[in-house]
Amino acid sequence: MALRTERKAGERQMEKIKQFLKKELMLTVSVLAAIISFFITPPSAELFSYIDWRTLGILFMMLTILEGFKQESIFRPLLLLAGKLHSMAALSLFLVFSVFFSSMFVTNDISLIIFVPLTIILFRAGDKEKYILPVITMENIAAIRGSLLTPFGSPQNLFIFGKSGVSAIEFVLYMLPICLISGVLLICFVLFLYRKDIKEQTSITGSGHAGEWDKKKKGVRIAYLIIFAVVLATIVSRTGYWMFVAIAVVIAVLIIDRKLLIKTDYVLLLTFLSFFIFSSSVAHNQKIADFLSGAVSGSEYIWSILLSQIISNVPAGIVLYPFAVNKGALIYGLDSAGLCTLIGSLASVINYRIYVREYPENGKKFIKVFTLISLLFFAFVAVPGYFISLRPL
Repeated sequence: MALRTERKAGERQMEKIKQFLKKELMLTVSVLAAIISFFITPPSAELFSYIDWRTLGILFMMLTILEGFKQESIFRPLLLLAGKLHSMAALSLFLVFSVFFSSMFVTNDISLIIFVPLTIILFRAGDKEKYILPVITMENIAAIRGSLLTPFGSPQNLFIFGKSGVSAIEFVLYMLPICLISGVLLICFVLFLYRKDIKEQTSITGSGHAGEWDKKKKGVRIAYLIIFAVVLATIVSRTGYWMFVAIAVVIAVLIIDRKLLIKTDYVLLLTFLSFFIFSSSVAHNQKIADFLSGAVSGSEYIWSILLSQIISNVPAGIVLYPFAVNKGALIYGLDSAGLCTLIGSLASVINYRIYVREYPENGKKFIKVFTLISLLFFAFVAVPGYFISLRPL
């Protein structure tokens, strides 16, 4: 009897592990890639020294502080404003461009985590659920195209900026043309969605979607904003003291709310660590390195887009960076890869997870709508992106 109980408990535990691995598909893929990489290049202290610990440390700080932002409803004024817009076109433009601009500062995945659930809530409240899929797909595009402007807009930008040696202003000016083109295209896409009735109305009541501010926690909200500014300064300045900043952030969070450290997205951090191990292993295998050195140089834009469809854009950037001559073409390709397929960007996977959690029966429908709209957008920006990227960063 005891043996049977233990067996059932073991089976339940295995089932939980399977469900977790299915849910966290990118983590599963990255860990498997890291394990396989040990057969490509045996693990060593030198190999682990090539891991970009600075990028991981900064990503940890960003994820932790932005959890504080969500917990304390720091975006409440913005969300309240969204609830006051009753034209569907105006509301959709507001939501899409809230993602577009916020992703430049809080990373593309965080902006989607904030605004996609809000979109679902608002469109349900206004009895406009039929528009949810196309609008959150355009929010996904907005997150990808808005975040490309700044060094800290996306993990791949953060990684390449940290390695490139260019200034933050140079980086922004280089990315500005394609960002502006993308912004204009997004306006056209949203207006086309409501072409049959550009003045279509929705009725939204209440402000429950915006969260509440605890008057007693005003100091906490100010503290999070200050810490966030310090983290941004750490990224832009490329200070070599980032580790001390990370320690200071941990101490500050322990004082403010130690439970916040439990809520940090460690799954995403482990995913990045695994991909760093994989890329370091690949880069230090002589045969693979020789092949990539010859193949990638001069074709960074194409390689980054294609490889991203297999392993997503962040790990593709980590793998290709050592072999890329034109870093600008590489980053343009990585920031365009998420427009091709769902796997092209981690942000897209996050968007899919948020939607399917609300509509579990519509997974295939999401992929169909997402792919159609994203590929159409990609068709407009791919060629301009290629020619702009011929100018080296």
